[in-house]
Amino acid sequence: MSRVTETPKGRMSAEARRELVLEAATRAFARGGYAGTSTDAVGKEAGVSQPYVVRIFGTKQQLFLEVLGRTCETIRAAFAAVIAEGFDPDDEDDWSRLGLAYTELLRDRDLLMVLMHGFAAGNNDEIAACSRAGMGSIFATVMSTGCAEERAEEFVAQGMLLNVMLSMRAPEHLDEGSELTPLTRCAFGDALELLV
Repeated sequence: MSRVTETPKGRMSAEARRELVLEAATRAFARGGYAGTSTDAVGKEAGVSQPYVVRIFGTKQQLFLEVLGRTCETIRAAFAAVIAEGFDPDDEDDWSRLGLAYTELLRDRDLLMVLMHGFAAGNNDEIAACSRAGMGSIFATVMSTGCAEERAEEFVAQGMLLNVMLSMRAPEHLDEGSELTPLTRCAFGDALELLV
C-alpha cells in the first residue's frame, strides 16, 4: 500500500490525494460491489466530494476498473516476488511458499472482496475484460515457475476456492456440527490459524 505524502505546505500532493481516493474506493467497493457503490459513497469514504472523485477518475466504471486492476496486480506481484527468490516447480516447499504469499494477501478482506465483486460483475464487458486480463496475468506468473499447466490450474483453482470460502466467512464460523467445517479445515490447512 502506498504512503500518503504531503507537500511542503502541509497539503497533500495530487498523487497522494489520488491514492487516498483509490484506497477509499477499494474499501467502498469491497463492501458494496460495483453496482451497489456510488461515487458519492467513495467520496464520503475518502473524505472528499463526489465531484472530486469524478474529476480524478471520470466515471464509477473507470474507478472500479483501476481498483480491480490494482487488486489483480497486487496478487501477481506477490507471486512474482516469491518466484524471484528461486522456485523449483517440483519442490512442494516452494509451492507452500507461494500459497502462503496468497494466504497473507487474503488477510486483507477488502482485496479479496474487490476481486470477487470484479468476477461477479462479468456482465459488464469492460469489467469482464479487466478480470480476464488480471487472471491471465496471475496465471502467466504462476506458469513462469516452469510448472505444467495442470499444476498452475490446480494452484489457481485452490486460490479461488479459498476466495469463495472467505467471502462467505467460512473460517469465522467453524462449527463441528457444520457440514462445511471439514472442507474449510481441509482447504485452508495450517493457514486457517492466520485468518481466524
